[in-house]
Amino acid sequence: MQYAHLAVVMPAYNEVEGIGGFIDEIRTAVAPLAERVTFVVADDRSTDGTAAALSGIVDIDVQTQPANRGHGPTALAAYRGGLALSPDAIVHVDGDGQFLGSEIASAVRALGRTGADVVHGVRHSRTDAWYRRLLTAGVRLLTAVIVGRGVPDVNTPLRAYRPEALQILVNAVPSDALVPHVHFSFAEVRAGFAVRYLSVRSIPRRGASSTGTMWGKVARPSLPPKKLVLFALSALREAWTWSLRPGAPLRALEFEGPGSA
Repeated sequence: MQYAHLAVVMPAYNEVEGIGGFIDEIRTAVAPLAERVTFVVADDRSTDGTAAALSGIVDIDVQTQPANRGHGPTALAAYRGGLALSPDAIVHVDGDGQFLGSEIASAVRALGRTGADVVHGVRHSRTDAWYRRLLTAGVRLLTAVIVGRGVPDVNTPLRAYRPEALQILVNAVPSDALVPHVHFSFAEVRAGFAVRYLSVRSIPRRGASSTGTMWGKVARPSLPPKKLVLFALSALREAWTWSLRPGAPLRALEFEGPGSA
């Protein structure tokens, strides 16, 4: 299936070392899948010239955010920027380049081939620190217990959406959400979205420096940084408030689309 217009949206923070090559790789991989491809980069007030490096490239719309707010709000801003273009399909991936362009294209193909509302890229071969993998596993277990169905990679950043389905999710989640993809995953299960899962390889981020990571350098890599621990606690509170507790707003989300029929 070839789309008339595919939007590739990505949040980015201090990714000047690798983001240009990453976009080039994606562009080459998805070119056969759409008559037109547009990249929307939500730049979270990078300090390394990320926005400037992408400025002036015809198919890239760089949207510098009004303030540095972190990954979650910036990802939502990227989604909103993509939806504003009224494309036929939207694929989200982080600007750190931890996926291969060919597998991003596979997610787009799967969206059209299966008629799904969303395709999740389920990461394998992750090189993240043990505590980040443990956190992901813990959230997956929590999902299975509370939501009633397991989600293989509940916070994966590689997702391909039909715009109608994505708009429902973006409208339902607060714009300052710390973990929008976790909320999306919960809501997709409960509201009956047609979700397909695609195994994809996770590779190290493409930049050599630590400035593009949310957590920066870690003095003792064997231990989780304090910033990550505090973030995880805040994210858990947010997930409970918006998605998990009885009467949570996102528990009442309803959706009926072609993919869910």
